[in-house]
Amino acid sequence: MIYKDYYKILGLESNRVSKEQIKIAYRAQAKKYHPDVNVKNSKNEEIFKDINEAYRILSDSSSKRKYDRVWRRNLARKNDTTYKPNSRKEGDSIAGDFLKMVFGNVSEEGTRSIIPKKGEDIETEIDVSIADAFRGKNQSVGLKTASGRIKKYTVNIPAGIKSGEKVRLKGQGKDGINGGSKGDLIIKINVKNDRRFKLTDNDLTTNLYLTPWEAMFGTKITVKGIDEEVVVYVPAGIQSGEKIALDEKGYIGQDGVRGKLYLDTRIMIPEKPSDEEKELFKKLEEKSKFNPRV
Repeated sequence: MIYKDYYKILGLESNRVSKEQIKIAYRAQAKKYHPDVNVKNSKNEEIFKDINEAYRILSDSSSKRKYDRVWRRNLARKNDTTYKPNSRKEGDSIAGDFLKMVFGNVSEEGTRSIIPKKGEDIETEIDVSIADAFRGKNQSVGLKTASGRIKKYTVNIPAGIKSGEKVRLKGQGKDGINGGSKGDLIIKINVKNDRRFKLTDNDLTTNLYLTPWEAMFGTKITVKGIDEEVVVYVPAGIQSGEKIALDEKGYIGQDGVRGKLYLDTRIMIPEKPSDEEKELFKKLEEKSKFNPRV
């Protein structure tokens, strides 16, 4: 009988090792002999199977105890009978006989490779105002866990983020498999327009409300931008719907490029005019020959 020394297969010198040491040794050997890395060496696939088999047995406390009894009797002092990873010449029957001797009947499923696998990512999305996206902020996000509890995460939203971009929280996803690392939490950011601003690329648009006489004669007014107040000169005769563009007053992207602030003019009349205002508008109607539909 050829006995497999699982400890030597993993590069360990004795059975006095912790689970963490076994895991570290397994990862090192799996990386070294992975068939995808060593495609030119046909033996690596068989070696890789033995490495995974060794890890499966030794990483489980119960199967390790059973194996250690055989190891102490047949392998600890008999180096000449030690199974070497690159000496599989008699096929899988020897491996099967060895496993049956130690553990009883072992299914094909039980001998499959156990490779550490990163956990799945969790994806969600949150809404952020234009002002918060412009300045950047830390925002709390609550997600329901498998147990039904709400777990809180703090998301650092960088200044200048755009709608549709994502923030990744490393290691906050689902647990890995076979000692693999945890997945990530990926948060899609939705930058929402509001009553004041609309965002297009790096350009902001806001409404500029004017009285009929301000539109007719022109005026100088102060407009509140996203981060400062701006003095604007409105030309005489401006029409409702015309836009005034202010360079370098818009949104600042993460690339540092700042867009424009567009003022979309809206000429307004009083909703509840006084009697005097009604009289003035009546006189204007009688005197003026202006017809916008001609």
